[in-house]
Amino acid sequence: MDDILIKNVLLFGKKANVLIKGNRFSSVDAPADAQARQVIDGEGMAILPPFYNTHTHAAMSLLRGYADDMPLQKWLTEYIWPFEEKMTAADIREGSRIAVREMIKSGTVFFSDMYFDIEETIDLVNEYGMRAAIGVTFMESHSKSQQDDKLDLLKHWTDPTGGRVTLTVAPHAIYTVGPDLLKRCSRTARDLGLKLHIHISETRKEVDDCLREHGTTPVRYLDQLGVLGPEVVAAHVVHADTEELALLAKRGVTIAHCPCSNLKLSSGIFPYKQAKEAGCRVTLGTDGDSSNNNLDMREEMKFAALIAKCSSGDPETMPAHEALEIATRNGAEAFGIDAGDIAAGKLADAILIRLDDERMQPLHHLVSNWVYAAGSDIVDTVICDGRILMQHRQFPND
Repeated sequence: MDDILIKNVLLFGKKANVLIKGNRFSSVDAPADAQARQVIDGEGMAILPPFYNTHTHAAMSLLRGYADDMPLQKWLTEYIWPFEEKMTAADIREGSRIAVREMIKSGTVFFSDMYFDIEETIDLVNEYGMRAAIGVTFMESHSKSQQDDKLDLLKHWTDPTGGRVTLTVAPHAIYTVGPDLLKRCSRTARDLGLKLHIHISETRKEVDDCLREHGTTPVRYLDQLGVLGPEVVAAHVVHADTEELALLAKRGVTIAHCPCSNLKLSSGIFPYKQAKEAGCRVTLGTDGDSSNNNLDMREEMKFAALIAKCSSGDPETMPAHEALEIATRNGAEAFGIDAGDIAAGKLADAILIRLDDERMQPLHHLVSNWVYAAGSDIVDTVICDGRILMQHRQFPND
């Protein structure tokens, strides 16, 4: 990592010189002649926090457009799972490469993943310089020896990236993981200080099946098992009542809201206003390319804001600045990453966006334009951990 000086860039409504030393912001008000090994001309650009995608399946980029316009259970059982059974480690590596490049080009520096052959995805994260929380996925369809091997991996794994990657314990969902394995995963996450990443209450069918099999709803069921806690990242949570949202808030669970996937699969509308009123920490995820069908967090941010307004009947729900915080700072904080703000002392994660694009004009309100008007193609430069991952929309090694 080289020290970087970003000159004449728009920050908080005025021109600034932003200095990065090592992997942290040293100053956001540096002198124009500050010493740095690399200088970026930020004229005509703004600096903003990048995106932290808290729920996706990177290698499923290979299934983009393969099976569309059908309910979740049919989509999974008749198309996705049979396709995945044929995927090799090389396939997963290629799918992860597509995903990593797509995410960086749209301004994302971190993703929380849930998939298989995780060594392939970790290697791509390391190669491109991103951050990630890589899920070690558990399902009842895996043999006992496979489950034991995965638990052993969690205990003995070492990060090859120097701190940019962590592992998570990732039981897929209550309909693919039984109570004993769920409790085992929960104990492992807590004993090792890891996150537990799981789909919860994504569809009405999941809720109805849980009521029939366990006599209660998914959130209450997981709480009865002792699974819910501050280490849990719950993807979707579309079908949760007010009491369940209060329970999630009380347990300190992070919600990974995935509006585009929820819409496309007709899973339902996440009750954002009620979740906020309950005190839940809400973050943003894209889900996979197979059900979104992209990993564009800027687009996800706009959808989240618009759906929240429409579903609540209140245009003041999730204003632009709040949508940006959910997509950036909230995700970083949820995974213990000291980033998500352009501020001295914070880890140096940032994007530079071009202001000459027609969708950014006139510049009455930068954040409003970024959330509601722009496209991710105005992302010019992406910086993660003090390293330039992309500049002028080019990757360094291409």
